[in-house]
Amino acid sequence: MKAIARALTTTVLHCAAVALMLPALLAAPASATTIERVVSDGGIEAWLVHEPAVPLIAVEFAFTGGGSQDPAGKAGTAYLATATMNDGVGPYDSTVFHAMLERKAIEINFNADRDTVRGSLRTLSENRDEAFEDLRLCLTAPRFDASDVELNRAQLLSVLRRDSTSPTDIANRRWWEAAFAGHPYGRPVNGSLESVPTITVDDVKTYAHRVLARDNLKIAVVGDIDAATLKVMLDRVFGALPAKADLAPVAAAMPQGLGRRVAVNLDVPQTVIEFGGTGIARNDPDFMAAYIVNHILGGGTFSSRLYREVREKRGLAYSVSDALLWFDHTAVLIGSTATRADRAAETLDLIDKEIHRLATDGPTAEELAKAKDYLNSSFALNLDTSGKIASLMVQLQRDNLGIDYIARRPAMIGGVTLDDTKRVAKRLLDGGTLVTVVGKPEGVASTGAAAQ
Repeated sequence: MKAIARALTTTVLHCAAVALMLPALLAAPASATTIERVVSDGGIEAWLVHEPAVPLIAVEFAFTGGGSQDPAGKAGTAYLATATMNDGVGPYDSTVFHAMLERKAIEINFNADRDTVRGSLRTLSENRDEAFEDLRLCLTAPRFDASDVELNRAQLLSVLRRDSTSPTDIANRRWWEAAFAGHPYGRPVNGSLESVPTITVDDVKTYAHRVLARDNLKIAVVGDIDAATLKVMLDRVFGALPAKADLAPVAAAMPQGLGRRVAVNLDVPQTVIEFGGTGIARNDPDFMAAYIVNHILGGGTFSSRLYREVREKRGLAYSVSDALLWFDHTAVLIGSTATRADRAAETLDLIDKEIHRLATDGPTAEELAKAKDYLNSSFALNLDTSGKIASLMVQLQRDNLGIDYIARRPAMIGGVTLDDTKRVAKRLLDGGTLVTVVGKPEGVASTGAAAQ
């Protein structure tokens, strides 16, 4: 019960801390120095938002690597490694270590995506020293005991078996396999029923040794810790990591198969549709205009064209949306929806029509104005925990956007003109889409490949 009480206290303090931090973070450029750049004596850099009013510390960090560094034929290695990193560490087996974390309500988590291994720490400041030591052990002395690896493997295989009958997961996997065939991005980050059983304990240990290093690391910290204390923590927690990662090169890639449809026959009540094409890189000068165009097309709000045309006017789907995703070696625009089998062809045709119409005519002045207002107003709402603020700061570092990006962002959005959006809409949307359809759709068949 004490651990639960501490966890509840931590949650309340998160909310209180955010209420204090957000006004400073989102203030005018003169106050943008709220984010400090801190460099330790050992040369390890972090971005810091110091907020002493609430006794809470949130740490987020990311190592370049992720699933793209999985060995050939062993997709899921990064996923299995990160699932096991906060089990047994140093002199403590998983049972003892988990009890230590629970006793002080210390939260340490790791995960992998296509490009990164990410980690987080949440702790009350009174437990700061113990929490930092626990994190150091996770990063520098993970045991990867065979029993822990096997337990996590069994859990992962259970999820994969469930996903093998999920139309949503099938559609997503088939899209990435087709769009990036032969490229690391075409492999599922959490592996497959075929690859996960082949991953050995040595594979997991080797992966961690290759990827967890200081030269490919970005760190952000939010909460009750000052710069001087943080400098000591950085060297203590991260200083013993290898100086340089041993990463395999990953080629730049573009989505393939644009204009193709891949139909997968599955006996399920609804048909799932995934569609996507080439995106625009985060460092491209046209990115902000593309971000606005995507919001207008299907960026997840009730005002988007796809939502209005597909759901509101015709009731073809409960939801439909798309997003711009950027990675270290590619960028994509990808979206999805689900509909009745007998309306799948109509839904697909309507999505294609709206994409083509926006590519040809561009947004209207009214759509542009509303999109700008929404994107500026909603930004703060997405930063409702100290962990989210820290995560954003890590991503800003990875994207090389500058420590003053939050202050500059409103002007960047405001500077996008209607002519910009018309030009970028054509660039973004005129190249066609790759579509995967899973279910028993009427009037939809594979093109460019044999029907499944």
